[in-house]
Amino acid sequence: MSMKAIEVKNLTKKFGDFVAVNQITFDVNPGEVFGLLGPNGAGKTTTIRMLCGLLKPTSGSGYVGGCDIIKEYEKIKNRVGYMSQKFSLYKDLTVEENIEFFCGIYRLKGIEKKKRKDWALEISGLTKMQKMIAGELPGGFKQRLALVCSLLHSPEILFLDEPTAGVDPISRTKFWNLIYHLKKTFKTTVLVTTHYMDEAEHCERIALIREGMFIAIGTPLELKNLVKDAVYLIKTRHYFKTRENLRKKSFVMDIIPFGNAFHIFLDKKENPEELKNDLLKSGIEILKFEPLIPSLEDVFLSLIKK
Repeated sequence: MSMKAIEVKNLTKKFGDFVAVNQITFDVNPGEVFGLLGPNGAGKTTTIRMLCGLLKPTSGSGYVGGCDIIKEYEKIKNRVGYMSQKFSLYKDLTVEENIEFFCGIYRLKGIEKKKRKDWALEISGLTKMQKMIAGELPGGFKQRLALVCSLLHSPEILFLDEPTAGVDPISRTKFWNLIYHLKKTFKTTVLVTTHYMDEAEHCERIALIREGMFIAIGTPLELKNLVKDAVYLIKTRHYFKTRENLRKKSFVMDIIPFGNAFHIFLDKKENPEELKNDLLKSGIEILKFEPLIPSLEDVFLSLIKK
């Protein structure tokens, strides 16, 4: 039996000629918060569904909680919690009725059922809303309800598929606080998918995935260290003129638009003041020109261009 909470080797899923997941290999330690970061359609949901025993791989192997995802998928379903991308609870039932329903699915009875129900309401902050219709809850509370329903049977491993999609920033922060409470209190292993680059910073390790393949894996700091160039923020009053000017510079290794500004990657051998002076000489009014610590978005975009 593997000592890892999750262990995957060369996992592949094809739908006809389309390769959704292409020979990915990774592992997740017990109690770790691990992220799959990538755009929509990258293969994140397909990966989670295979690991939960809901979708049979085309090839490769995987173990979740020591169970083979191909041969022992029924055992896996009892050991994991799964929160799908879309709100999957019953919108016409109350908060309390949804929790009661999932208690029944997980065969919780008597005192244990009451304890888990009370815990779910308390930890989600839904005690005063338990008589509300689930479909009428604000987005952030819907997500919390879905989360605690996936936790009623005390799973050792939790799969979260785009758990905060469409949720406001404050609710996203509260949701992540709840995730880390679970990790700290119950040593829950969490595998979460997201396309929010900033949100992935909450993960202890991250795999960057694109078109079904991993392009990098590591801690947020390790991934940022993959950027070998110096990164600068440039904002001017002449967006298009600035872009054309930067494109002509051989020592500007990459240019990434960020709103009405740019993140540029400079060869570390070059003096950024020379670039700044050159822009000024070209009649470009500079509003900001400052060094940056690369974001995960910088890392991702720079890697996919290589």
